Amino acid sequence: MSTIIYPSPIFGPVHSRRLGVSLGINLLPADGKVCTFDCIYCECGFNADHRPKQKMPTREEVAAALEAKLKEMKANGPHPDVLTFAGNGEPTANPHFPEIIEDTIRLRNQYFPEAKVSVLSNATLIHRPKIHDALMKVDNNIQKLDTVNTDYIYKVDRPEGEWYQVDQVIEGLKRFNGHVIIQTMFLKGEPTPPLPKGGSQGSFDNTGEEYVGPWLEALKEIAPQQVMIYTIDRETPMHGLEKATPEELNCIRDRVLALGIPCTASY
Repeated sequence: MSTIIYPSPIFGPVHSRRLGVSLGINLLPADGKVCTFDCIYCECGFNADHRPKQKMPTREEVAAALEAKLKEMKANGPHPDVLTFAGNGEPTANPHFPEIIEDTIRLRNQYFPEAKVSVLSNATLIHRPKIHDALMKVDNNIQKLDTVNTDYIYKVDRPEGEWYQVDQVIEGLKRFNGHVIIQTMFLKGEPTPPLPKGGSQGSFDNTGEEYVGPWLEALKEIAPQQVMIYTIDRETPMHGLEKATPEELNCIRDRVLALGIPCTASY
């Protein structure tokens, strides 16, 4: 099993399937994961296998490292298309997230005003007013919604605890008033070995109508500016997972487009 633990607080730039030349900003420790989900497809591995010993980077550390990297890129290239908050878990879990967003926008405006600021989030903390307000300031507020089926979420996304309520997440997404991009992972399989932490067993596939139909209804309510659908692209910590086919993704994409919502599919 191969996993990726990203440096902190800056990594890359890397080429993103969906965003282009992306300079990564990792607000989590450099030696492990901090996430409110424990997805069986996460390229960073399972939470329990990567408990960090280091602390999260401070606001000052992030700003200093980001400015140094932007100066280097200004002098030597490449020019970034996007500054992306991602890395080893959930970026909004950093207690300084709102202030770091302010610093990042200021530095972006100074060095690469044409670049976009993006946040890749699992939407579990968007109910917090300061996080909501910070996300309203970024260019690409990208929030995960893999399905509206709670059983599937607890089998595949595996929230840390019993607190997750998809209806509340949808309400939080609606409160962005369209300033949100929904990102959805489509996959299928029968995980082997059995799921850790006593997770429910059996095959799953969120490309079928049982999942896609209600998800489309949720998109109508959320009215996002865009939807990004994709499938697994790197090695996953759980074996037995399969990519959604291009044909399946294209069909789902076309149904989103039929709602009048821009949608891209990455295979």
